[in-house]
Amino acid sequence: MDDFLKVIRNDHHQFDQGKLEEHVGDEPFALLSKWMREAIEKPTTEPNAMTVSTIGLDGFPRARVVYWKELLEEGIVFYTNYLSDKGKAIEANPKVHALLYWPEMERQVSISGFAEKVPAEMSDAYFESRPRGSKLGAWASHQSEVLLSREELENRVADYAEKFPDFVPRPDHWGGYIIKPSNVEFWQGRSSRLHDRIVFNLKSDNSWELYRKNP
Repeated sequence: MDDFLKVIRNDHHQFDQGKLEEHVGDEPFALLSKWMREAIEKPTTEPNAMTVSTIGLDGFPRARVVYWKELLEEGIVFYTNYLSDKGKAIEANPKVHALLYWPEMERQVSISGFAEKVPAEMSDAYFESRPRGSKLGAWASHQSEVLLSREELENRVADYAEKFPDFVPRPDHWGGYIIKPSNVEFWQGRSSRLHDRIVFNLKSDNSWELYRKNP
């Protein structure tokens, strides 16, 4: 079969931006915070972009890019429409996977865990910090549902702008999730494709098991 498109990849990249030492702490959050901070300071392209994967109601895995907004002691927080495909998937199966990738630093973090809604007060506080247009969009967008036309969406935005001329409250269907990790893998590119892969795995007593993986 003839190739429609043949992609030629440069396999000579040396991956020389850093390495992962043995002493990385007893839990993953300190290192995760350090890497996030360094990704912001470098700076990297979209340092807070995070791919979140869920198991859809149809049984297929689905992934999309969201923005992590906060790192707490318990996990990573992002915000979305609870009635979206991802929200419905999380409601049915809270097991999720998140991936952070910073190519300029030759680093990625792979996180498996459980997603749950953050307290309403936390969602309220973040929603209040958003621009007015984004607030109206949270009301107007029936996220993941079929949209007949762009005009339909823009008309709904106009309707909500009229309904909320000043203060825009947070819709009940919009808010945050926190991903509480059960497994966190830190990947640092190394030369000759002998990459560093260090894993924190949560044990039944809530302590973290630490080990390396082959690249």
